[in-house]
Amino acid sequence: MKQSLQAFVPYDGPCLTGSLIRRVKRFSVEIALENGERIWAHSNNSGAMLGLTRQGEAVLVSQSGNPKRKLAYTLEAVESGAGHGRGWVGVNTLVPNRLLQAAFSLGQLPFAQGYAQCKREAVWGDSRLDAHFFGQREPDLWVECKNVTLVEDDVASFPDAPSLRAQKHLKTLRQIVAQKRRAAMFYLVQHPEGHCFAPADFIDPDYAAGFVQAVSAGVEIYVFRASVTKQGVFLAEPMPLASAWA
Repeated sequence: MKQSLQAFVPYDGPCLTGSLIRRVKRFSVEIALENGERIWAHSNNSGAMLGLTRQGEAVLVSQSGNPKRKLAYTLEAVESGAGHGRGWVGVNTLVPNRLLQAAFSLGQLPFAQGYAQCKREAVWGDSRLDAHFFGQREPDLWVECKNVTLVEDDVASFPDAPSLRAQKHLKTLRQIVAQKRRAAMFYLVQHPEGHCFAPADFIDPDYAAGFVQAVSAGVEIYVFRASVTKQGVFLAEPMPLASAWA
């Protein structure tokens, strides 16, 4: 896929580099900026962030211009990987949804071509899904996005911690398919390593079982890599499922 010159998802404010000191209660990280200043940044990632919280790792943080925010900085990415695969791993869980919207607006979301509109945060029953595409094309399409930052043995995997909420999303997508509509999972791999995707059965076997049930029911699976840079996040190439899950 040809990369746009402008980031699909630019950062909310100026992006700064530093090194990780510690993560506290998952949602706060202490960082030493390159100029020596120590700051606290918000992390919206509720996952375990396995392998991404080692002290001294390089990080990217954006600085918000909103004076009402408790913490002015947001953790965007952590440098990880080895050798030629080392690069930025995007940990901002808002990015997949934003990138999905941007790619649709730019006509670069192949599986959603033909739809006229996209509604964010769409409600189905007692679930809230990331996107609902409708208009001009039938049937309509419901999509849930997930951020992937875990890579083990060259396989990108989700989730990185047991997640009842993620399990529920798979059940909701199955319900949608049962109503003769389209439903899909959009996994955004914000990691430079890994060449295929699989559900993390070694972390959340119930999610993996739900993944199999969803695919068998007709839920569509789309996996794309993101290119994470200091300028923002780009949509890169699609990734296949691991052979055992295809």
